Amino acid sequence: MKLKHFLTAAAFSALATAQALAADALVLMTDFGTADGAVSAMRGVAFGVDPKLAVSDLTHQIPEYDIWLGAYRLYQTANYWPQGTVFVSVVDPGVGTTRKSVVLKTRGGRYFVGPDNGLFTLIAERDGVAELREVDEKVNRLAGSGESYTFHGRDVYAYVGARLASGQIAFEQVGPVLPADSVVKLAYKKPVREGNTIRGMIPVLDDKYGNVWTNIPKSQFAELNIAVGDPVKVRILHNGKPVGTYVAPFQNTFGAVAKGKPLVYLNSLLDVAVAISQGNFARQHKVGAGLDWEVEISKGK
Repeated sequence: MKLKHFLTAAAFSALATAQALAADALVLMTDFGTADGAVSAMRGVAFGVDPKLAVSDLTHQIPEYDIWLGAYRLYQTANYWPQGTVFVSVVDPGVGTTRKSVVLKTRGGRYFVGPDNGLFTLIAERDGVAELREVDEKVNRLAGSGESYTFHGRDVYAYVGARLASGQIAFEQVGPVLPADSVVKLAYKKPVREGNTIRGMIPVLDDKYGNVWTNIPKSQFAELNIAVGDPVKVRILHNGKPVGTYVAPFQNTFGAVAKGKPLVYLNSLLDVAVAISQGNFARQHKVGAGLDWEVEISKGK
């Protein structure tokens, strides 16, 4: 007997829609690292759901329990994936507790599966929440995993994400609707202009090269009327205490200054950043990143 005979008309319609819209793309991000079998287990679950599903890795090198950095890496990456892509994100120090497991659908039609612990802060703010659903683990959980409480990445998120990405379930079948504005959000310093100074934060470092990224966007930086070649004053603070003040020219490319010289530029997200040409600004000046690192930008002299 055909599958549709077991489904209500509404359920069959939802399933057909899900299959038609399925991106067949699943993107994994965790703080697990790749030294053991955790990521492979998640991939195995996805393969078991649909061997044809394209599974990619955003990163598995998020520092342990660093929810903020996980949130930023999603923000940095998600919009370069097509509509319908499903992101499974696991940075989950509260695994097994009362924190909710959710799937967030953005207004752009991408899906984010994971714990509702702040991981989706920046995605929700930038892309908007079209709908939020709590995962119903009674029906959306890997068979035989009911007594496992500490690996939701494998037992819940990879399984639900793979079923959603492959079109085996529709978004409406994930579980009950939650208020869109109930997404848990981390508090962080948003960029503000005060006179001739813009104050923001250092959300991440460009780890490979030591460039210091800020959350000050091009549009706000433009308000300072700084032209290419003009000096920029950069003041960095950690936990409210000054780390250093630096003056460097605003340039479009690293090659515009000599090797070993600093510059201010717009990074790949068109946010203000500071670097040393063919050097490591963060290491040289002992600068870090995260919720306790602040930055002030103004026109230099």
